[in-house]
Amino acid sequence: MGTSRRAVLGAALGGAAGVAAGLPAATPAHAASWQQKWAPTASGDGLGAFETVEDDRADSHPAGHPHIRATGDDWRFDMHTVDRDTSTDRQRQEVTGLRTGTSGYLKWTQGQTWRITYSMYIPSSLKATTTFTHIMQMKQPGSGTSPIVVQSLRRVNGVQTIELNLPIAGVLVGRTGLDPLHDTWTDVDVQVKVGNGTAGSVRWILTSGSTTVIDKSKTGVDTFLADRVRPKWGIYRSLGDTSGSLQNTYLLLTDLRGYQLV
Repeated sequence: MGTSRRAVLGAALGGAAGVAAGLPAATPAHAASWQQKWAPTASGDGLGAFETVEDDRADSHPAGHPHIRATGDDWRFDMHTVDRDTSTDRQRQEVTGLRTGTSGYLKWTQGQTWRITYSMYIPSSLKATTTFTHIMQMKQPGSGTSPIVVQSLRRVNGVQTIELNLPIAGVLVGRTGLDPLHDTWTDVDVQVKVGNGTAGSVRWILTSGSTTVIDKSKTGVDTFLADRVRPKWGIYRSLGDTSGSLQNTYLLLTDLRGYQLV
């Protein structure tokens, strides 16, 4: 499939226009602004753009390898109905982290404010489910840690939706219909102040063409467990869906960017 690169959402990244609700305000001594820290390309960096790659880590479907790859200007995540994770009630093809060199990667720590923007293509074969289907997460690295921020495709009263949820805070940031976003490019903008207890903030924006689909913020929320926060992208879904929505599918990402508010 031919794909065209989408304009990165929030092109003006400095000053008040780029600062999310609840994030640090500018002061006369230092006007806070977004500074770009990560700007990989699929054609140039490939999977080296990420800290780790979790491609069929249970080796459940060797014939499908690679499930994650760079193709042209995009990163592609393939998911087959036969794929299984190490926990066999679910499927996972994900990448983690923002790599900046051979041995370096960005570390999101308590008190910092970060922003990721990118474009995603969700085909109609990647449907919302009655259980979990996550296409972006933010977690503390390490096994057994709870997700902190999750972008999911979820069926609500039979309707396909996309949502941003804060599981450890128990807060739904926002939710909107998925159907209009199928088979098209959607720009994503997620801004997170990393804070423990009530010190965190989140803003989530989806844009389709020139239309803002959703723009929701939450302040006074918990966005930190320990160590650091690390973004993940891909398809991570439960096999417990009862709507018949699981099928062979894929997800495309492009124009990945990372910014820190300094």
